[in-house]
Amino acid sequence: MSNPWNLRRITLASQDMHNTPAAEALALKLVSELDLLRLKALARLHARGLPPEIDWSDLLQEAFKRLLEGSRKCPEGVPLVVFLAGVMRSIKADHCRRARRAAVRLPQMRTELDLGDDPEGAASDPGPDPERSLIAVQQLAEMYRLFSDDPRVLQVIEGLFEGWSPEQIRAKYDMSRTEYDSIRKRMRRALLKEGLRWGGHES
Repeated sequence: MSNPWNLRRITLASQDMHNTPAAEALALKLVSELDLLRLKALARLHARGLPPEIDWSDLLQEAFKRLLEGSRKCPEGVPLVVFLAGVMRSIKADHCRRARRAAVRLPQMRTELDLGDDPEGAASDPGPDPERSLIAVQQLAEMYRLFSDDPRVLQVIEGLFEGWSPEQIRAKYDMSRTEYDSIRKRMRRALLKEGLRWGGHES
């Protein structure tokens, strides 16, 4: 939840190439136009295999953002293009780990929300494959989009994704049992209404 590069931020707030960290770095002369072209090509390579919600530009912008904020510092003597390529590779690895985690968590979340069994059977699979992981990430992205204007639901989603119990979620976000149950029912109704996106379960 503390990761500044997370699925929720990317899927709800995609960026273009204007007024972005990459543009700022170019204005500060941290990179040249040629460097930026090289980095765009590398970002496209690193973005292969990621869900369509996460564009190559998201990887590139996040790498520049980390550089500008100082959370990632380029070692002396390392070319900036090489360094940023490594940051993008690390960001992709973070996402892949999150995708594998989503493949494990989504069936548990379905159970908590009474949405029925996972149609892909991921709950019994100790090692979800890349395809299943990407499907899980896409489903999680659909949840964030569906409830993007409901912060209390998003808190429950985040808590469930972290593997917290209902008691832990209520304590963390100061929810009464009644409020939590109401949110859970609201989520269930909305997700069942969107049944075709959730393994074909319809209300």
